[in-house]
Formats: sequence, C-alpha cells, structure tokens
Amino acid sequence: MHPREVLNRLKWYEKTLERATVAIVHRGAPADIKEIAGNRIKRLGRGFMTVEQPGGEVEIPYHRIVKIAVNGKVVWERS
Repeated sequence: MHPREVLNRLKWYEKTLERATVAIVHRGAPADIKEIAGNRIKRLGRGFMTVEQPGGEVEIPYHRIVKIAVNGKVVWERS
C-alpha cells in the first residue's frame, strides 16, 4: 500500500491522522530521520503532503516517508 493511501485512510475513515506520527528521510536530522506529528499535516496532495512548519508550509514528497505510526503502533513501514 502506498503511504498516501494509508494517510488518506487515517484522515477520512479512521479519523486518527491527528494522533499519527510520520517518519521521513531528512538530511541533517539525527540518523537522517525526522518525525512529523499528524496534526501538522494540512493537505494530502497527489505527490506530496503539505505540512505546517514554524516558518510556513512545506511540501514533502511521499517517497520520503519511511514509517507511519498511530499512538506508537506502526501501521505502515517501507520495506
């Protein structure tokens, strides 16, 4: 399953996107991984998600997602 499909399911069907954590590849972060709280995800576009950051909104491509968890339980992970 594609990470976009998982995020859409969490947002529209399970209503748990607010409690999700999305781990992405982020060069320069510890171990090159950064976690994003689901409540900071503003839009789920075709090729990227829009995330609210302190300096404004940022578009993050889905191919950078490595793991999605809800309440600490992994619901999707890149193989």
